[in-house]
Amino acid sequence: MFLSVFDMFKVGVGPSSSHTMGPMVAAARFLDLLRESPFNPAGVRGSLHGSLAFTGVGHATDRATILGLSGFLPDTYDAEKADETLARIRETKLVEPEGLPPLRFDPETDLTFDYGPALPGHANGMILMATDSQGDVILQETYYSIGGGFVLSEDELGQDAKKATPPGDYPYPFETAARMLKMADESGLSIAEMKRANELVHRSHAELDHDMGRIWQVMNNCIERGLRTDGILPGGLSVRRRAKGIHDALESERGLNMSAPHTINDWMSVYAMAVNEENAAGGQVVTAPTNGAAGVVPAVIRYWLDHVPSATVTRVGDFLLTAAAIGGLVKHNASISGAECGCQAEVGSAAAMAAAGLCAVMDGTPQQVENAAEIALEHHLGMTCDPVKGLVQVPCIERNGLGAIKAVSAASLALRGDGNHLVPLDSAIETMRQTGEDMSEKYKETSLGGLAVNIPNC
Repeated sequence: MFLSVFDMFKVGVGPSSSHTMGPMVAAARFLDLLRESPFNPAGVRGSLHGSLAFTGVGHATDRATILGLSGFLPDTYDAEKADETLARIRETKLVEPEGLPPLRFDPETDLTFDYGPALPGHANGMILMATDSQGDVILQETYYSIGGGFVLSEDELGQDAKKATPPGDYPYPFETAARMLKMADESGLSIAEMKRANELVHRSHAELDHDMGRIWQVMNNCIERGLRTDGILPGGLSVRRRAKGIHDALESERGLNMSAPHTINDWMSVYAMAVNEENAAGGQVVTAPTNGAAGVVPAVIRYWLDHVPSATVTRVGDFLLTAAAIGGLVKHNASISGAECGCQAEVGSAAAMAAAGLCAVMDGTPQQVENAAEIALEHHLGMTCDPVKGLVQVPCIERNGLGAIKAVSAASLALRGDGNHLVPLDSAIETMRQTGEDMSEKYKETSLGGLAVNIPNC
């Protein structure tokens, strides 16, 4: 099994990897399919199903799909150009992707929200169609956004492409945590070193370090923007950005001997909240492993760099590689999608990744790293995904802060032990999968239960 560090950490756009980035990627894939087809398309249209319909407006799924059909991609997203493009589409009723003729598309009628039963393959389904000059469908494809920006066509899902990753010639092709620990023991390597060896099958040392450096730079830039920006988040809930005010207060208290020891939790939280406020505003973030959980990993890295004396930025790559190894295990054996397994699959997975990364850069053994990930995931089991008004704001923003705190606590507890513990990480991952399977659809990113229906006037 091989999922790259750049599969788990993707530069993208908020507010959701599954509901914003995924549909944009799916639309871009459909354009590629159309370019390769023998047909002469005159128009395009689509329909959103399941969670993409129920929370699509709050997640900007319609906007992302329309921009994807215009040729936009998450990793090169330009917000100003996107606004100009959407305004032009509303006026002309045309999308104009490169390599294709102008295509009829009316945002009011050609993209529909289907609130009936979800499509059979996944809770996040969408159907895209190309039409001829008479309006008849000449090409159609179904796509599923399975979390973290990953997209599969109906055929790919049918082939179980989500799990059937070719092992290739990777030196350490571990598919379970138990196998990972066995390989670490036999090789004498750390989890980061094994993960690096796998990555080097596709990249040089310089390319790998450069690309991981960019991931951290985008993460850190996102934190900095969030710490500098205040105001009201879009979407209609009138949620006020809080990270800047909290950060300003924390900075003013430095050196005054007026802070309680637990104030360190506020630093962890504010870094995460800064990221998720940027995400909620539609800014550039890194999926880690999703947008809804994008604040946890960068917050723990920033906490480590700013508040742990032995920290050095040269080891951020080891943090990311270790975190990606854990995230890959969760995705391969369960899910990182809130629409499949609730928030345990998003913030829970992110906390497990962050705990493992922190434990690794604080010189934990592979056994302690696995223990840290297990503790963090175990104590998110059962967490639902019930965003108020379908927006990635409440409870998502604060939840990332608490996820970061749990990750640091999990790493610290693991480092106090010798790596021996009762519940293996593999068991926690399987429990998360089973819990998600049993969880009511109301609590899996549909905004039909939980906080989403118990907040007045929403």
